[in-house]
Amino acid sequence: MDLVEVLPQLDMFRFRIGQGYLWRDGADLTLIDAGDVTSAAAVEDGVRALGHDPARIRRIVITHGHRDHYGSAQELADRYGAETLAHALDAPVIRGERPVPEPDLLDWERPLYAHGLTCPEAPPTRVDRELAGGEVLPFGGGARVVHAPGHTPGSIALHLPRHGVLFTGDAVASAERVMLGVFNVDRAEAAATFRRLAALAPRTVCFGHGDPLTEDAAAVMEAAANGG
Repeated sequence: MDLVEVLPQLDMFRFRIGQGYLWRDGADLTLIDAGDVTSAAAVEDGVRALGHDPARIRRIVITHGHRDHYGSAQELADRYGAETLAHALDAPVIRGERPVPEPDLLDWERPLYAHGLTCPEAPPTRVDRELAGGEVLPFGGGARVVHAPGHTPGSIALHLPRHGVLFTGDAVASAERVMLGVFNVDRAEAAATFRRLAALAPRTVCFGHGDPLTEDAAAVMEAAANGG
C-alpha cells in the first residue's frame, strides 16, 4: 500500500485495487472507505506511520457497496469501536442481505471489470448508521453527505465546503483524465450525478480510483462532466 499526502489534514491509502482516505481533526480520525478484506493491517500501519493512533478512528464512511471499498470496515470498526456509515440503498448489500447489483457494462469495461473481480469478496459488514443524503457529519468542519446514484443506487459523495474538498467515491474517476466512473448500474443517472458534483466547484477532489485532483479542480470537473 502507498501512503500519499493530499492536504495537511488528508492522506490517501492506495491499495492494490482502489483507495481510501484518512481525514484528521486533531487526534480524531475519519476513514473514507476501507479497502478490501486484506487491507486492515495496512490501514493500521499507515495511520501509525502518520503519527496517529488507530484507536482514534471515530467513523468509517463507506461510499458504496463494492468489495474494494468496505472489505476491511468490519474488522477495523470492531477493533477500534468506530461507527460505520453508508447509504440506506447500499446498506443491504454491505450487510450481505442482497446481491451486488449488476452493472451495465460497455464493451471496453468488461476486461477491467473482470480484473476488479480478482479483489477478494467482502464479508457481511454491519452498517451502524444508514444515510439518505443531506446529512452533515461531524468532521472536516461539517461534511455534507451527497447522494450520488448511478454507479450503485446508494453511492454517496462527501463534500467538505469549509475546506473545498470533495470525495466522489466511484461516481467520478481519474485515469489519465478525469472521467465518469466505470461499472455503472445506470449510466444516465451516473452522468447526472457527475454534473451535480462538478457544480459544487471543489478545490480538491478525491476519487475512489486515480490520483486526487488538486489544481484547477473546479474547472477540470466542470469540463469533464459536460463532455469537455
